[in-house]
Amino acid sequence: MALDITVEDNRWQDAGLEALAQQAAEATLSHFDLESEDCEIALLACDDARIAVLNAEFRGKPVATNVLSWPAEDLAAADPGGQPQLPEADFTGEIPLGDIAIAYDTCAREATDANKPLSDHLRHLVVHGVLHLLGYDHIRDLDATVMEALEVEILGNMGLDNPYTINGSL
Repeated sequence: MALDITVEDNRWQDAGLEALAQQAAEATLSHFDLESEDCEIALLACDDARIAVLNAEFRGKPVATNVLSWPAEDLAAADPGGQPQLPEADFTGEIPLGDIAIAYDTCAREATDANKPLSDHLRHLVVHGVLHLLGYDHIRDLDATVMEALEVEILGNMGLDNPYTINGSL
């Protein structure tokens, strides 16, 4: 897979970002039987200040968030809870999926608050971001249910706990 990572906050390198992001993205694509070597994703590893600017610019919310995604194409299902269409290769044979930005400060704080390793939370957020690139969302309740179930399944296949449980319970 072409995972083009731009690191603006060096704390991400100490967190093992490249290997963890690659693992999470490949697990997500594999879940949908997409050939990861054909897919292209750009990942911006930044801090809260940078993601707040991006969140303000693209979503009108001038606050930091954990992850943002910009799909290369709109694959979303029209019906709530529906299955998005799978992306197709362009004329070069590549499948450009889009861009993801992830903020170190928020990710680290959320991991600490949830009493889980930063590496686990990072992989969760990359899975979450890739699902957005594949047309999944959590705005409508049914869509959120589908997306969360996929996250739990993909992370479980990677040997990670359900990120939506607290101390072993929902």
